[in-house]
Amino acid sequence: MKFVNSALVFLAAASTASAFVPAPQFGVRAPLAPSAFELEAKKSIDDLSDGDLKGKKVLIRCDVNVPLDGKTITDDTRIRASIPTIEALKKKGAIVTVCSHLGRPDGPEDKFSLGPCAERMGELLGQDVKLAPDCIGDEVAEIVGAAKEGDVIMLENTRFYKEETKNESGFVEKLAAPFDLFVNDAF
Repeated sequence: MKFVNSALVFLAAASTASAFVPAPQFGVRAPLAPSAFELEAKKSIDDLSDGDLKGKKVLIRCDVNVPLDGKTITDDTRIRASIPTIEALKKKGAIVTVCSHLGRPDGPEDKFSLGPCAERMGELLGQDVKLAPDCIGDEVAEIVGAAKEGDVIMLENTRFYKEETKNESGFVEKLAAPFDLFVNDAF
């Protein structure tokens, strides 16, 4: 009996001790401190003055991947969540262009168009939100180039391009081409 009690005490002590000793982490790198360049490059919109944003063409990544019943939005929570950031950019004089994806289309499909999202965002902002017919290309560049301070444009679904899900640098360059700044407002 003494042996069983001793074994239980030993096991209890061993299990308690191991709870406070960090487990070895093989193959896991310690996080590196960000460089001064990285800290300077990443800012919040509150860090930017009106002068930094006035007249700038800003591409904002929003999460407007909302549930739809046909063309009817059944929950606009994600669109509502983007409104304060868009309003802040507009207030500082930016030309705002929203990009997002919706669903998992295999190329352009009308049922995955961001048209209902642009319409709902316009209702929430109290202004027209122009839906661009694509997310890249000359026509998008023309629409963005013709926009004025305070305008809001929504690009068509980025998932219409398979390159979007593969994070291909060529696609990113085409998407970013007409813009001065990028804001990530999605999770």
